[in-house]
Amino acid sequence: MTKTHVDDMLIEMITPKVKQIEEKFGNGEGLTQDDINTLLLKSQYNHINHLDIKLDEVTADVASLKGEFHEFKNEVNIDLKEFKNGIDAEFKEFKNEINTEFSNLRGDFQLLRGEFQTFKMEIMAENEKRFGSMDAKFESLKTDIQTTINNTMKWYIGGTGVILVALKSLDIFVK
Repeated sequence: MTKTHVDDMLIEMITPKVKQIEEKFGNGEGLTQDDINTLLLKSQYNHINHLDIKLDEVTADVASLKGEFHEFKNEVNIDLKEFKNGIDAEFKEFKNEINTEFSNLRGDFQLLRGEFQTFKMEIMAENEKRFGSMDAKFESLKTDIQTTINNTMKWYIGGTGVILVALKSLDIFVK
């Protein structure tokens, strides 16, 4: 704490009396209660001044620590901002890499889809070709079977007619 005008006035008032008491004591004379009280007052005042000096030192240290804390806080904030910006940049880079990979995968899937469609069309064309020729063969076979059935029926009917005519002729001859 800083001294005031009153503090200086008290010291000025006590100092001559303290010098008288020191001379008195130095001469081997006894001290009165008033002398002892004056010395105690001087001692207390010195002690208060010493505590004021220490308080000033502590206040200065606190102010210094406060400044250092603010500097530290600012450094930490700067470091945190740099860290956040670094993390944000890395995250954006990672996000872009992931998006690129997904785009590549999407392209690969589109390519596979196209290849699958081509393969499917080839299989369908091959099946159409095979089954188309089989349909023609079935039609040809159906026609051949129908012709065979018709020819067989003609022979059975014709053969039956010949047998009937032969039996009727034989019946006429035998009677």
